[in-house]
Amino acid sequence: MPEGLEAELYRRSAEQAAGRRITDVTVYDHQEMAMEIRTALPGHRFTSVRRHGKVVTLDLDDGPSLGLHFGMTGRLVVDGDAAIAELEYSSGRDDPAWNRLVITFDDGGTLRINDPRRWARFVLDPDLDRLGPDFLDVTADHLVAAFARRRTPVKAALLDQGVVAGYGNMCVDEVLWHVGISPTTPARDVETDDVERLVEFAPGHLMTMLQLGGSHRGTITPEVRAAVPPCPQDGAPMRREQVGGRTTIWCPVHQPDP
Repeated sequence: MPEGLEAELYRRSAEQAAGRRITDVTVYDHQEMAMEIRTALPGHRFTSVRRHGKVVTLDLDDGPSLGLHFGMTGRLVVDGDAAIAELEYSSGRDDPAWNRLVITFDDGGTLRINDPRRWARFVLDPDLDRLGPDFLDVTADHLVAAFARRRTPVKAALLDQGVVAGYGNMCVDEVLWHVGISPTTPARDVETDDVERLVEFAPGHLMTMLQLGGSHRGTITPEVRAAVPPCPQDGAPMRREQVGGRTTIWCPVHQPDP
């Protein structure tokens, strides 16, 4: 967390910044482009807000764009209102000491990134070309072609932001569980019909999760991840193991290993 769904919630919240003139910028010094950001933004206005994968981009009226990546624990707060009150696996506190970016507007309002772990990243003119298609727009043809070259588990392939941008650990487990694909299946061995089912199912289900609050609002909730109860679909014992270096939850009955 945050995954692509949380980034979409942040994008919607950041739209409140559009049209407001920037008067001051404070950036945590560990950011590689801290000085450039401090110099480029004051005096300008954000004209539009975009999202691709987990990156939210704010365009300036005359100058570079500002790209925001929230890491695992970064939260967006606009005019004192947090787009997400509390992230799973993070703190719900809004400690001023955790502010890593503060943009102040001429009306006195602010846009802030508050991050206890300092993993959020801010860059000018983010390179989005290195990312694959957005996870809500990716096509079956793209995934079939991308998977054909990969021996890695399908879960690892979906988490590769160069293959598809926006998926995180929880959403990948969620959609694979629903469509019945084992996360350990080598990507190149996933049948085309299964890829098509995944692409057809995922956007609608993920948007439902978004409306409910984000990537923790599916069937494979944080509580399920912690307790590993019987599978809600077939009652079989679920598994929790490391797949592609990430903790993974799945059902070996309706998601059989290859």
